[in-house]
Amino acid sequence: MPETYDRCLGPALFAPFAVHLGAMAAALSPHRVLELAAGTGIATAVLVRVLPGAVITATDLNPAMVSWAADHVTGATWLPADAQHLDLPDSAYDLVVCQFGVMFFPDKPAAFAEAARVLEPAGTMVFTVWDGVAASPFPAAMVASLAAVLPEDPPSFIVRVPHGYADAAQITRDLEAGGLQPVSIERVVLRGRASSAQALAEGFCLGTPLRFALEQRGPLAELTRSLADEMTARLGDGPIEGDLAAFVVTARRPA
Repeated sequence: MPETYDRCLGPALFAPFAVHLGAMAAALSPHRVLELAAGTGIATAVLVRVLPGAVITATDLNPAMVSWAADHVTGATWLPADAQHLDLPDSAYDLVVCQFGVMFFPDKPAAFAEAARVLEPAGTMVFTVWDGVAASPFPAAMVASLAAVLPEDPPSFIVRVPHGYADAAQITRDLEAGGLQPVSIERVVLRGRASSAQALAEGFCLGTPLRFALEQRGPLAELTRSLADEMTARLGDGPIEGDLAAFVVTARRPA
């Protein structure tokens, strides 16, 4: 899963915002950076490049992701870690970063409280969360394809989880419940590019938790082929590009 996720979805969905987050991080000139839910290290690689003098610790709940990323992204220390229960010292970092991971935390205030704990006073947390699925054509096409291929029981994972935390008021409440002061919640639209709709379909079907929902509904390879055909019909043949809409959130631990 990590290799497929990185190859098929990395350039299309995550690389543009990794560059955006990297620029924000560089402007803060941090010395000690913690990344939560780092996945395969798409944002981590950018942080390592733009923060050559910083000590960067990258974490993820999934040990397979950590193992894969540690072999492919050098310059950071990789650790398996649950963002809701960090085995890290108090006030150890001046910047916490999380690219498209907060949506997966079951208890978001608890994760924000842990981020506040490991941040030094006046330290900053920057993270991204996707806007609603309709605002980004790539995942929207996947959702429509799922409805076409599995009309009686389409999996709801994409709408419910990665695109299910797009309420700025709720984000604000959760940050404050975790002891962080919201600074800004900015909606940002960037362009994503993929080699083909088929590659996107493979990334969603084989490299994300959607895979497990599909395996419950039929042969995974057959469903992936059908979904790739549907995605191609919607997005076209050959290289494709489309808007990616997300919220970029900045918060601080009180001084």
